[in-house]
Amino acid sequence: MENSPVLVAPSLLAANFLELGKDVEMVNRSEADWFHLDVMDGRFVPNISYGLPVIAQIKKKARKPCDVHLMIEEPEKYAADFKKAGADILTVHIEACVHLHRNIQQIKGLGMKAGVALNPHTPVGWLENVIRDIDVVLIMSVNPGFGGQTFIEQTYHKIKQLRQLINDSNAHALIEVDGGVGPENAALLVKAGANVLVAGSAIFSSADPEKTIISLKTGAQ
Repeated sequence: MENSPVLVAPSLLAANFLELGKDVEMVNRSEADWFHLDVMDGRFVPNISYGLPVIAQIKKKARKPCDVHLMIEEPEKYAADFKKAGADILTVHIEACVHLHRNIQQIKGLGMKAGVALNPHTPVGWLENVIRDIDVVLIMSVNPGFGGQTFIEQTYHKIKQLRQLINDSNAHALIEVDGGVGPENAALLVKAGANVLVAGSAIFSSADPEKTIISLKTGAQ
């Protein structure tokens, strides 16, 4: 996994919602690999974003996998609905899942890739007994809930710990990083062991989003 190509997943939370179709087409044209779609319930995180109807509309235009990140409580109640809306990868937070193994099996049973997200304070060791069942581990490099936050430097060490756990367990999970990611730290993140870079503000606030996506991919190699 360490030598696999770097994937870039633009976070549509930072897109222009009045021009969402245009931003989806931009991601389609670009060298990005996934659409990253953040769902917030105002309970697990102190913010509310978009939900099932918006994802279903995005899916109609998206020509790349939809990577849906559920920042919600009781995600098992909605997994089938997100599959129906178009999720290809469904990521749940370990902190929101009392029965994490069951959650992972539910997601995979519905035909999606299963992701598990960790908040900044959550130890990588919590994944030890399920790491071989997971397709993606999402390391939050900011506190979840809002875009445009400052990157937490401890994340580099955490990625290295996770890479070691994956290697030692002979697991296949991709390491995804979300929060404060941009061209300036892409190379360091990949050197630490990251496979997938989620970027919102860095892409959608730039003068040339497609060029920024290229710089994320090339700068990380």
